[in-house]
Amino acid sequence: MCAALGVLWWATVRLAWAGVGCEDWGCLVPAVGVVVVISLALLAGSALALERVAVRPGRRVALTAAGMLVVFRLAGESLPSWTSSLADAAVAGAVFAGAGALAAFVTEAGASRRRRVWTALAVAALLPVALVTSLTRHGL
Repeated sequence: MCAALGVLWWATVRLAWAGVGCEDWGCLVPAVGVVVVISLALLAGSALALERVAVRPGRRVALTAAGMLVVFRLAGESLPSWTSSLADAAVAGAVFAGAGALAAFVTEAGASRRRRVWTALAVAALLPVALVTSLTRHGL
């Protein structure tokens, strides 16, 4: 479910960005605003969709997954980019699926505090690792 939502998000953001036709800095604010609106709408819709497919609590899983997606996105900045749209869509689906699975794992009713803390630390550790990777590859 989360992978499908990820590909849907990717596709709508790509369409919206193309529709805005941002070619200079003056249109950056409206373009980013559209992306934020799409993201928030998808977050709200994903909470409902997760509840519908019996992932409970849907809101908490969706919010936790959104937080993990922010970390994954920031960490992903250190990775090389590619020009293939198909690869981009596949990565978006995989990242959303991974974030959803981790969020479901952490928010499970029987999840211990210890498991939540270790998972949060592991996800947060991606940021310094990505920074070191980027600095190593590109230098200061």
